[in-house]
Amino acid sequence: MATITSAAVTIPSFTGLKSCAASSSKPTTARVATTSAAVPKLSVKASLKDFGVAVAATAATAILASSALAADVLLGGDDGSLAFIPQTFEIAAGEKIVFSNNAGFPHNIVFDEDEVPAGVDVAKISMNEEDYLNAKGETYAVTLTEKGTYSFYCAPHQGAGMVGKVTVK
Repeated sequence: MATITSAAVTIPSFTGLKSCAASSSKPTTARVATTSAAVPKLSVKASLKDFGVAVAATAATAILASSALAADVLLGGDDGSLAFIPQTFEIAAGEKIVFSNNAGFPHNIVFDEDEVPAGVDVAKISMNEEDYLNAKGETYAVTLTEKGTYSFYCAPHQGAGMVGKVTVK
């Protein structure tokens, strides 16, 4: 533990000094005396082993955090709007998207078969058009692995403009 002690400064009273503008031929000087308490020096001693443990712990945390990355998308705005929030976004390949029911439900998530990368089976990444998220907080999660742009929509609200787009990098 390090303790820092502030230095004390003593300033003497100047009440008996004459102004330099006076007709005195001697210059007036004042002395300021300072005293300081000893400030302990901070020394850090870490062995190579301790440093290695810290690096390993940091690396493990980064690996766990990166595997838990997810993009969160709200279904319906707080103002009652029928929208995906955000409507357009980017993720890394293999990153999970979690769609969370917020307002204006029921909702679902259907990927447009004409607007996904070639070879992607939309049946495997979409909800069934007859299935819905019916309550606030219900979620649907999907992980996209193929790079490219994917368009999606909410089947009951597509006509109202509830559409979105994700680009997988």
